[in-house]
Amino acid sequence: MSTVDPKVWTLLALAVIVLAVRAVGFLVSRIGQPRVIGEIIAGILLGPSLLGLVAPAVSDYLFPPPVVAALGVLAQVGLVLFMFMIGLELDFERLRGHGTRLATVAGASIVVPFALAIGLALLLYRGYGGGERKLVFCLFIGAAMAITAFPVLARLLRESGLADTRIGTLSLVSAAVNDVVAWCVLAFVIALSRSTGPGDGLRTIVLAFAFVAAMLVVRSLLARLHDVPIWLALVVALVAAWAADGAGIHVIFGGFMAGVVMPRRPQWLSSVHERLDLVVTSLLLPVFFVMTGLSTHVEALRTAGIWGVVVLVIVVATAGKFGGTALAARATGERWTDAFTLGVLMNTRGLTELVVLSVGLQLTIITPTVFTVMVLMALVTTLMAPPLLRLIERRTAPPAPAGRSETLEPAV
Repeated sequence: MSTVDPKVWTLLALAVIVLAVRAVGFLVSRIGQPRVIGEIIAGILLGPSLLGLVAPAVSDYLFPPPVVAALGVLAQVGLVLFMFMIGLELDFERLRGHGTRLATVAGASIVVPFALAIGLALLLYRGYGGGERKLVFCLFIGAAMAITAFPVLARLLRESGLADTRIGTLSLVSAAVNDVVAWCVLAFVIALSRSTGPGDGLRTIVLAFAFVAAMLVVRSLLARLHDVPIWLALVVALVAAWAADGAGIHVIFGGFMAGVVMPRRPQWLSSVHERLDLVVTSLLLPVFFVMTGLSTHVEALRTAGIWGVVVLVIVVATAGKFGGTALAARATGERWTDAFTLGVLMNTRGLTELVVLSVGLQLTIITPTVFTVMVLMALVTTLMAPPLLRLIERRTAPPAPAGRSETLEPAV
């Protein structure tokens, strides 16, 4: 390996990554799960949890340190563009006309899981805090558990036929509000984690506000253009990511804000999304999945105690999101079936959760053990959504017409 150029060796790693992610994604889609779940699982399988465990020589051959470093750069670009696409997808017009019901459901889907997660983080801090300040650790866990995977939710709505329904719209709008609030909390947590004192923290807050103000100016300038070329949109996203990191937050917020400030012209948004989607979802996000997998150490969770923590985290996360959303929806007059549907939809975390967790691991807010536990929670809470939606649909389906049950095949 020492005689091989890492830039060339990375091409082999990329080919293996794309092939593995597509294959596992296809297999998972065949059992009714979103393809993105299979892609996340493929990333974990290529890491130390499986490939590094059963074939360490192959793992070292495919992912030596120079190649991992090169993949890290691609994953960073992929994250920025992915967050840019999320910003593009946020439709603030959807927020109008929902009033009290939206405020109640969206608020509960943030406050309840956040509060439960803070309590859980206080319980786990002594054993799993990793030396991070208690406030930062607890706020980060709260923000991570309060997040909803907006892209995965949108895909679930399309695949389940709920996209154009009232419940589907309410869940999507609630998720948009949810994620904006969670990203703001996460930005505050990152500012706290990077500050070394009150003066440094105040400087980060001032720079963060200055960054947002600058992006609003960019928005007004872009709105004056008859047509924003895609190269200019990409330049804005990349420079915004660089500026956000310089302001003391994180590159993902720059990409996200760049998407938010783009002109809201449906045809243009559709065109940009279509052009970026192929590269981001087919090449760059798979690299991010594998980089996440290389940091996920399921094989290290060997004790009953740590698996107990995994179960506890999943239970608390589900109780907060599913329970908080469903009860709030019921309190606003929704039927129990619609309330449960909203709860299931809002409990999906998926890819967005991995983005949040990767930031926490990169900044050493959480330890690799906590990272692995939370990744498993993200997978389980997203995996449970499709079967639960099908179960609710069967429960609420009208009974078969009389005589339909008589058309059974005769016994042999």
